[in-house]
Amino acid sequence: MKTKLLLGAGLGMCALAWAAKDPVIMTVNGVDVPKSEFEYLYHKNSQQQLTAQPLDDYVEMFVNYRLKVADAIADGVDTTASFRQEMAQYRHELAAPYMADSVLLNNLVKEAWQRSADELQVSHIMLFKRNSNAENEQSRHTLDSLRTALKDGADFADLAARYSQDRGTNQRGGDLGYITAGRYPYSFEKAAYAMKSGDVSDVVESPVGYHLIKAGARRPARGTVHVAHILLMDPQGSTPEEQQAVKTRIDSIYEVAKADPSKFDDLARRLSDDKGTAQQGGMLPWFGSGQMVQEFEDQAFNLPVESLSEPFRTRFGWHIIYKYGQRGVPSLEEMKPGELARIQSPQDERYGIVRDAQRERLAKKHKAAFNEKTASKLREYVAANGLDSIFYQTPALDREQLLSVGKSTYSVGDFKSSLHGSLQPDPHVAATILNDALNNYMSRQLVEAEEEWLEENQPDYRNLLHEYRNGSLLYESSVKNVWNRASQDKKGLEDYFEAHRADYKWIDPRAKGILVQAKNDSIAADIARRYAELPKDEALNRLKKEYKGEAQIDRILMAKGQNALVDALMFGEGEPTPLNAAYTVCLMLDGRLINAPENVDDVKGQVTSDYQESLEEAWVASLREKYPVVIDRKVLKKVK
Repeated sequence: MKTKLLLGAGLGMCALAWAAKDPVIMTVNGVDVPKSEFEYLYHKNSQQQLTAQPLDDYVEMFVNYRLKVADAIADGVDTTASFRQEMAQYRHELAAPYMADSVLLNNLVKEAWQRSADELQVSHIMLFKRNSNAENEQSRHTLDSLRTALKDGADFADLAARYSQDRGTNQRGGDLGYITAGRYPYSFEKAAYAMKSGDVSDVVESPVGYHLIKAGARRPARGTVHVAHILLMDPQGSTPEEQQAVKTRIDSIYEVAKADPSKFDDLARRLSDDKGTAQQGGMLPWFGSGQMVQEFEDQAFNLPVESLSEPFRTRFGWHIIYKYGQRGVPSLEEMKPGELARIQSPQDERYGIVRDAQRERLAKKHKAAFNEKTASKLREYVAANGLDSIFYQTPALDREQLLSVGKSTYSVGDFKSSLHGSLQPDPHVAATILNDALNNYMSRQLVEAEEEWLEENQPDYRNLLHEYRNGSLLYESSVKNVWNRASQDKKGLEDYFEAHRADYKWIDPRAKGILVQAKNDSIAADIARRYAELPKDEALNRLKKEYKGEAQIDRILMAKGQNALVDALMFGEGEPTPLNAAYTVCLMLDGRLINAPENVDDVKGQVTSDYQESLEEAWVASLREKYPVVIDRKVLKKVK
């Protein structure tokens, strides 16, 4: 249960101080509008105008705006699940920059950039993580034993071949080649870059497993390259003669490309066995060290830009490379946007570092703490029993306070509901789940507390949040009371048109009717006959379906000069010339010239707009009668 405690007299004094700094400029249906919010919107509106709007005019517009918001609230729009979800999402997005620890984020970015200056040759022995804690502990023990053996003179490559579960490297003695910053898990990279050549690390835990890392040579980073390639693969189990045939073929392709490099794209599309890149002319994405096999990387980096390599072989087959470009290591500012995006992805280990730091910082700010006595009961139960059904069936414990954040408290029952009944029989795995869930639960409550603090103490945040909220309420209310009614109320539109028919006039006549463009005379005559038989309100749609592919049939309402064919048929301007060569015969059904609209459909766009304006005026008038508005003129005079 969440309990809000009043601050008593202290709160009252704070409220008085705040009121003195930000007086109420008006009250709309009992809701106060502070001067700061009014000024913010007034100035924002003025900046969007060519000339500043007079204050009195803006006050009238603002009152109408807040009356519509009040109407939406009275209709309960702000209590709907969709609205609350939308507001929660916007609230989080708006608060995120305020909550970011810019110092920590910049340090992490700078750390990544500094590492990017070097490439490090690395080997490792890896054992994958398992679901069982006992198996993971055994993996740690195994690697500890291997490290002891290495101290006693054992060969790293031999142990990697025998014990490492990384099948991509174990038969190469665990050799990963040269690695670059940002290509491996943060924990792995951090350990590797902290080592000197020849060092072997302690056991390093990454998200996927446990590692012993051996550091090799270090060199300046080579950056990234952009190349295309043609690959010819040796047939599996091929004979020496078949392998020679592949070599002869790649040599002949090379001679053609060497004579005219512009043909490389076409050769790759037609002849490369790498079907994943062939359709792009053999083009590969930009890549750096550690992303391709060593032989391929060396050829790509050593080749001059806009030049062709001789054929060379890797374990995949024979290659020819054409190099399009090469880039050095990006600057700190160039790297920053991409690195920040990676850090803020939950898949990056640094995301957890940032999250934990935020939780620690906000916990200190909002005086948050777990009731350790209650938390220990949960941990002891899970350590003995895992997360079972009985864990969720302890009403007495559910009522105990688990967490406090400022003056708000949260019970065990509140926390359990966030677990959604998750079950885990393994006590060790369940303990990890519980600990993560407790931390995440505290983080959520702290974020909520910080968002409330921001709304109370940060004018920019508060103004943007309220603007978005009220704008959304205004939109929903306008859709219901004006826009949907104007577009869907057919009778209302017709009645409005009839009542204001004299307002809709044309200076020049319009041609009205159904324009038919048919393949031949017989089809045109048949269409005219069918039109005479059909009800007028169904005729157009029926004719379009019945003569699909044989004629083009359109309802038209056009002034002279808008369409050459209509000008010829209805205004006597020139000879009728088909607009589509497939349709040689043209005629008008029920064609006539009219000097004024016959019905609402002839001016529907304009009538709809005018009808909306009429509905708007009537709506605002009713709102001014329905909801009280009180304006403090003294405060209004202080608006800058």
